[in-house]
Amino acid sequence: MSKQLGMVIDASLCLDCKGCLSACKQANQVPEGKWRNWIKDGDLEPAAAARRRVVFQPGGCMHCDQPTCVSACPTGATYKDRRDGTVVINRDLCIGCGQCLPACPYGARYRHPHLRVADKCDFCVQRRADGLEPACVSTCPTKARVFGDLNDPHSPAGRLMKKHAADQTLTQVVNRRSPTDPNLYYLGDPGPKHWPAQAKMPEALEFFKNLVKPAVNLVVGVTGLGVVAMLAKQLLMPGDAPPEHPPQGGDHE
Repeated sequence: MSKQLGMVIDASLCLDCKGCLSACKQANQVPEGKWRNWIKDGDLEPAAAARRRVVFQPGGCMHCDQPTCVSACPTGATYKDRRDGTVVINRDLCIGCGQCLPACPYGARYRHPHLRVADKCDFCVQRRADGLEPACVSTCPTKARVFGDLNDPHSPAGRLMKKHAADQTLTQVVNRRSPTDPNLYYLGDPGPKHWPAQAKMPEALEFFKNLVKPAVNLVVGVTGLGVVAMLAKQLLMPGDAPPEHPPQGGDHE
């Protein structure tokens, strides 16, 4: 089974201390006023008043299996890395157009004010290269965030996935109109669930999908029928072949 980095988060353990936010900003040099991760306040949930206590929901880029940000990127700068399942931004290819920002249902992306490219959580790629966990995971005092290969039953996150997959206590926070299949799972009550927005795709892409692509498919279909018809004619009417010496044009008799 292929590798898929992700997190299993127990929101009930989150104290809203914001240590994960500060650690992330420091480790990744996130500019002032921008964030790579967040903690959603349980008061956003309509049913929060019925709870005994507020549930805080830690989050970040979901590194989705069906990432709409990848579809929105016009240059291929954003892509799903087959080696570890993360959604990556190649800064050398990013033109800073911002099309991917509204395409993310989670608002996980921002335009870097100095680099002029899209930026987001990458699970602290530099720390991982040094054998360390993402900063938000290491700094959490209650270990609400658990990181690892979700498909490896021996990794910290993989063990939780295996343990709780059968009892259906794992939850994905999704917008039903944009089911991106995120790889951040929540154990038990995730807290607020209705905040993800519907992915807003670039107008040019929507035009291609809704008008141009069907037209192209129609042309390809008609062309394909023509090829099939010609082939059938050759098979069923082998005698209908051009003469051995075709007549010459002009004034020749």
